[in-house]
Amino acid sequence: MIILFDLDGTLIDSTEAILESFHNSFDVHNIQHVNDEKIKALIGHPLDVMYRELGIDEEKVWDFVQTYKEHYREISTQKTVLLPRAKEAVELAKSFASLGIVTTKTGKYSQILMEHFGLMDKFDVLIGREHVTHPKPDAEPILKALEAFNSDDKDVWMIGDTRMDLLSAKNAGVQSIGVTSGYDTEDELKKLTNVIFNDAYEAIQYLKSRK
Repeated sequence: MIILFDLDGTLIDSTEAILESFHNSFDVHNIQHVNDEKIKALIGHPLDVMYRELGIDEEKVWDFVQTYKEHYREISTQKTVLLPRAKEAVELAKSFASLGIVTTKTGKYSQILMEHFGLMDKFDVLIGREHVTHPKPDAEPILKALEAFNSDDKDVWMIGDTRMDLLSAKNAGVQSIGVTSGYDTEDELKKLTNVIFNDAYEAIQYLKSRK
């Protein structure tokens, strides 16, 4: 079995770091701040998409992304926490499956975070934003992860907290589990999967029971 995890809202909570980095970019570029709820509603999308949706002019989007990343890099480990039972979920999953991370976060920062939490050694593959041309909900990140496993195992599951994760799984032809520990509601997740749990640990217990 291969299990792919999203990060934000699935294994980690970096809401504070994300919001602070957005507001810092608004300060640096001297524009009016957007309220937190609008930002949180877009978490899971790539940064450039988020800024466009928040009304940033196309020619300025990548300047904002760069400013965001510079600040996020400074604060991410201090202002990110593992979600409850996330560590236990990863450790249990590792006991019976091969594991990967598929995220729209920058892979470099994702690796630093997971090393900070002492979990990176549990994962064989990490696919971040810089590793793909087309991020989630496209199939590319999941397909690229599966290529890296170099395995013909067909029992593949993607665990995520947003429709982006579940759509990416659907587009890649793999099975998915929604978790309500993150940014999309259960009703939104139900549109794409009927396998939904409160958190990653419950999802892993379910997958173990199928073995």
